[in-house]
Amino acid sequence: MLSIRTVRRHPSATLLAAQLTAVLAYPFLDGSTAGRAILGVLQVLVVLSAVSAVRLSPAETWAAVSLGVPTMVMALWESLAPNTDWVVLLSAALHVPFYGFVSYAMIRYLFHDEDVSGDELFATGAAFTVVAWGFAYLYAAVQVLWPGSFGDHQPWFDLLFLSFTTLTSTGLADFAPVLPHARSVVMMEQVAGVFYVALVVARMVGLAIRRR
Repeated sequence: MLSIRTVRRHPSATLLAAQLTAVLAYPFLDGSTAGRAILGVLQVLVVLSAVSAVRLSPAETWAAVSLGVPTMVMALWESLAPNTDWVVLLSAALHVPFYGFVSYAMIRYLFHDEDVSGDELFATGAAFTVVAWGFAYLYAAVQVLWPGSFGDHQPWFDLLFLSFTTLTSTGLADFAPVLPHARSVVMMEQVAGVFYVALVVARMVGLAIRRR
Protein backbone atom coordinates (compact mmCIF):
# COMPACT_ATOMS: atom_id res chain seq x y z
CA MET A 1 0.00 0.00 0.00
CA LEU A 2 1.24 3.49 -0.83
CA SER A 3 2.61 5.44 2.10
CA ILE A 4 2.24 9.18 2.58
CA ARG A 5 6.02 9.48 2.23
CA THR A 6 5.95 7.76 -1.17
CA VAL A 7 3.17 10.04 -2.39
CA ARG A 8 5.04 13.14 -1.23
CA ARG A 9 8.29 12.01 -2.86
CA HIS A 10 6.65 10.98 -6.15
CA PRO A 11 3.21 12.66 -6.29
CA SER A 12 2.92 12.76 -10.07
CA ALA A 13 4.10 9.18 -10.54
CA THR A 14 1.56 8.08 -7.92
CA LEU A 15 -1.23 9.97 -9.66
CA LEU A 16 -0.34 8.63 -13.10
CA ALA A 17 -0.18 5.05 -11.79
CA ALA A 18 -3.56 5.49 -10.08
CA GLN A 19 -5.18 6.91 -13.22
CA LEU A 20 -3.90 4.09 -15.41
CA THR A 21 -4.86 1.47 -12.81
CA ALA A 22 -8.38 2.91 -12.70
CA VAL A 23 -8.63 2.62 -16.50
CA LEU A 24 -7.62 -1.04 -16.35
CA ALA A 25 -9.79 -1.83 -13.31
CA TYR A 26 -12.99 -0.12 -14.43
CA PRO A 27 -14.20 -2.88 -16.81
CA PHE A 28 -13.98 -5.38 -13.95
CA LEU A 29 -15.78 -3.13 -11.44
CA ASP A 30 -18.40 -1.43 -13.63
CA GLY A 31 -21.01 -4.12 -12.99
CA SER A 32 -20.75 -3.71 -9.22
CA THR A 33 -22.14 -0.73 -7.31
CA ALA A 34 -19.59 -1.27 -4.55
CA GLY A 35 -16.79 -1.53 -7.11
CA ARG A 36 -17.76 1.74 -8.77
CA ALA A 37 -18.04 3.44 -5.39
CA ILE A 38 -14.64 2.24 -4.20
CA LEU A 39 -12.98 3.17 -7.49
CA GLY A 40 -14.55 6.64 -7.56
CA VAL A 41 -13.65 7.52 -3.98
CA LEU A 42 -10.10 6.16 -4.22
CA GLN A 43 -9.60 8.07 -7.45
CA VAL A 44 -10.42 11.40 -5.83
CA LEU A 45 -8.39 10.57 -2.71
CA VAL A 46 -5.28 9.78 -4.74
CA VAL A 47 -5.71 12.93 -6.80
CA LEU A 48 -6.02 15.03 -3.65
CA SER A 49 -2.98 13.36 -2.10
CA ALA A 50 -0.87 13.91 -5.19
CA VAL A 51 -1.97 17.51 -5.73
CA SER A 52 -1.26 18.39 -2.10
CA ALA A 53 2.42 17.60 -2.75
CA VAL A 54 3.03 19.75 -5.84
CA ARG A 55 3.87 23.05 -4.16
CA LEU A 56 0.38 24.45 -3.61
CA SER A 57 -0.05 27.58 -1.54
CA PRO A 58 -2.26 27.36 1.57
CA ALA A 59 -5.11 29.03 -0.33
CA GLU A 60 -4.76 26.60 -3.23
CA THR A 61 -4.65 23.65 -0.83
CA TRP A 62 -7.87 24.89 0.76
CA ALA A 63 -9.44 25.23 -2.70
CA ALA A 64 -8.38 21.68 -3.63
CA VAL A 65 -9.91 20.25 -0.47
CA SER A 66 -13.07 22.36 -0.85
CA LEU A 67 -13.56 21.00 -4.36
CA GLY A 68 -12.32 17.48 -3.65
CA VAL A 69 -14.49 16.56 -0.65
CA PRO A 70 -17.90 17.23 -2.30
CA THR A 71 -16.56 15.65 -5.49
CA MET A 72 -15.74 12.50 -3.55
CA VAL A 73 -19.24 12.47 -2.05
CA MET A 74 -20.78 12.80 -5.51
CA ALA A 75 -18.54 10.03 -6.87
CA LEU A 76 -20.04 7.76 -4.23
CA TRP A 77 -23.56 8.99 -4.90
CA GLU A 78 -23.22 8.55 -8.66
CA SER A 79 -22.09 4.96 -8.17
CA LEU A 80 -25.42 4.31 -6.43
CA ALA A 81 -27.50 6.07 -9.10
CA PRO A 82 -25.50 6.04 -12.34
CA ASN A 83 -28.58 6.49 -14.54
CA THR A 84 -30.25 9.33 -12.63
CA ASP A 85 -29.85 12.44 -14.76
CA TRP A 86 -29.72 15.06 -12.01
CA VAL A 87 -27.17 13.03 -10.05
CA VAL A 88 -24.97 12.66 -13.14
CA LEU A 89 -25.31 16.38 -13.87
CA LEU A 90 -24.46 17.43 -10.30
CA SER A 91 -21.53 15.03 -10.24
CA ALA A 92 -20.20 16.51 -13.48
CA ALA A 93 -20.69 20.05 -12.11
CA LEU A 94 -18.28 19.15 -9.30
CA HIS A 95 -15.87 16.83 -11.14
CA VAL A 96 -15.19 19.19 -14.06
CA PRO A 97 -13.93 22.15 -11.98
CA PHE A 98 -12.09 19.78 -9.64
CA TYR A 99 -10.17 18.14 -12.47
CA GLY A 100 -9.70 21.54 -14.08
CA PHE A 101 -8.06 22.82 -10.91
CA VAL A 102 -5.91 19.69 -10.67
CA SER A 103 -4.80 20.19 -14.29
CA TYR A 104 -3.84 23.78 -13.51
CA ALA A 105 -1.88 22.68 -10.43
CA MET A 106 -0.01 19.97 -12.32
CA ILE A 107 0.87 22.20 -15.28
CA ARG A 108 2.01 24.99 -12.96
CA TYR A 109 4.17 22.41 -11.20
CA LEU A 110 5.76 21.59 -14.56
CA PHE A 111 6.52 25.25 -15.29
CA HIS A 112 7.70 26.34 -11.85
CA ASP A 113 11.44 26.20 -12.67
CA GLU A 114 13.96 25.38 -15.39
CA ASP A 115 15.00 22.02 -13.95
CA VAL A 116 13.37 18.73 -14.93
CA SER A 117 13.05 16.21 -12.12
CA GLY A 118 11.95 12.62 -12.55
CA ASP A 119 8.61 13.35 -10.95
CA GLU A 120 8.01 16.27 -13.29
CA LEU A 121 8.37 13.91 -16.24
CA PHE A 122 5.65 11.73 -14.71
CA ALA A 123 3.61 14.90 -14.16
CA THR A 124 3.49 15.38 -17.93
CA GLY A 125 1.53 12.13 -18.28
CA ALA A 126 -0.47 12.63 -15.07
CA ALA A 127 -1.73 16.06 -16.12
CA PHE A 128 -2.70 14.66 -19.51
CA THR A 129 -4.85 11.92 -17.97
CA VAL A 130 -6.47 14.43 -15.60
CA VAL A 131 -7.52 16.61 -18.54
CA ALA A 132 -9.03 13.55 -20.23
CA TRP A 133 -10.95 12.68 -17.07
CA GLY A 134 -12.34 16.20 -16.80
CA PHE A 135 -13.62 16.21 -20.38
CA ALA A 136 -15.24 12.79 -19.87
CA TYR A 137 -17.36 14.25 -17.06
CA LEU A 138 -18.13 17.25 -19.26
CA TYR A 139 -19.37 14.88 -21.96
CA ALA A 140 -21.57 13.16 -19.38
CA ALA A 141 -23.16 16.52 -18.56
CA VAL A 142 -23.61 17.36 -22.23
CA GLN A 143 -25.56 14.19 -22.99
CA VAL A 144 -27.84 14.84 -19.99
CA LEU A 145 -28.52 18.43 -21.02
CA TRP A 146 -28.89 17.60 -24.72
CA PRO A 147 -30.09 13.99 -25.07
CA GLY A 148 -28.82 12.30 -28.21
CA SER A 149 -25.61 14.36 -28.26
CA PHE A 150 -23.62 11.20 -28.99
CA GLY A 151 -26.35 9.23 -30.71
CA ASP A 152 -27.47 6.55 -28.27
CA HIS A 153 -26.91 7.20 -24.57
CA GLN A 154 -23.28 6.33 -23.85
CA PRO A 155 -22.04 4.90 -20.52
CA TRP A 156 -19.42 6.90 -18.67
CA PHE A 157 -16.49 4.61 -19.50
CA ASP A 158 -17.24 4.95 -23.21
CA LEU A 159 -17.23 8.73 -22.76
CA LEU A 160 -13.83 8.42 -21.09
CA PHE A 161 -12.64 6.40 -24.08
CA LEU A 162 -13.93 9.13 -26.42
CA SER A 163 -12.11 11.73 -24.32
CA PHE A 164 -8.78 9.91 -24.54
CA THR A 165 -9.11 9.32 -28.28
CA THR A 166 -10.02 12.97 -28.84
CA LEU A 167 -7.23 14.36 -26.66
CA THR A 168 -4.65 12.12 -28.36
CA SER A 169 -6.12 12.79 -31.84
CA THR A 170 -6.33 9.07 -32.60
CA GLY A 171 -10.07 9.08 -33.32
CA LEU A 172 -10.62 5.45 -32.35
CA ALA A 173 -14.04 5.82 -30.70
CA ASP A 174 -16.84 3.91 -32.44
CA PHE A 175 -19.31 6.76 -31.88
CA ALA A 176 -19.11 10.48 -32.52
CA PRO A 177 -20.72 13.73 -31.39
CA VAL A 178 -23.96 14.26 -33.26
CA LEU A 179 -25.52 17.46 -31.92
CA PRO A 180 -23.83 20.89 -32.18
CA HIS A 181 -23.22 21.32 -28.43
CA ALA A 182 -21.40 18.00 -28.22
CA ARG A 183 -19.33 18.82 -31.28
CA SER A 184 -18.35 22.17 -29.76
CA VAL A 185 -17.05 20.49 -26.60
CA VAL A 186 -15.17 17.87 -28.61
CA MET A 187 -13.52 20.62 -30.64
CA MET A 188 -12.42 22.32 -27.43
CA GLU A 189 -10.76 19.09 -26.30
CA GLN A 190 -9.05 18.71 -29.65
CA VAL A 191 -7.58 22.21 -29.27
CA ALA A 192 -6.53 21.38 -25.69
CA GLY A 193 -4.76 18.25 -26.89
CA VAL A 194 -2.83 20.10 -29.57
CA PHE A 195 -1.82 22.91 -27.20
CA TYR A 196 -0.78 20.42 -24.53
CA VAL A 197 1.67 18.72 -26.88
CA ALA A 198 2.87 22.02 -28.36
CA LEU A 199 3.42 23.78 -25.05
CA VAL A 200 3.85 21.33 -22.20
CA VAL A 201 5.43 18.29 -23.84
CA ALA A 202 7.66 20.35 -26.12
CA ARG A 203 8.92 22.42 -23.17
CA MET A 204 9.70 19.36 -21.06
CA VAL A 205 11.57 17.71 -23.93
CA GLY A 206 13.52 20.90 -24.59
CA LEU A 207 14.52 21.27 -20.92
CA ALA A 208 15.52 17.61 -20.71
CA ILE A 209 17.72 17.94 -23.81
CA ARG A 210 19.30 21.13 -22.51
CA ARG A 211 20.09 19.52 -19.17
CA ARG A 212 21.72 16.57 -20.93
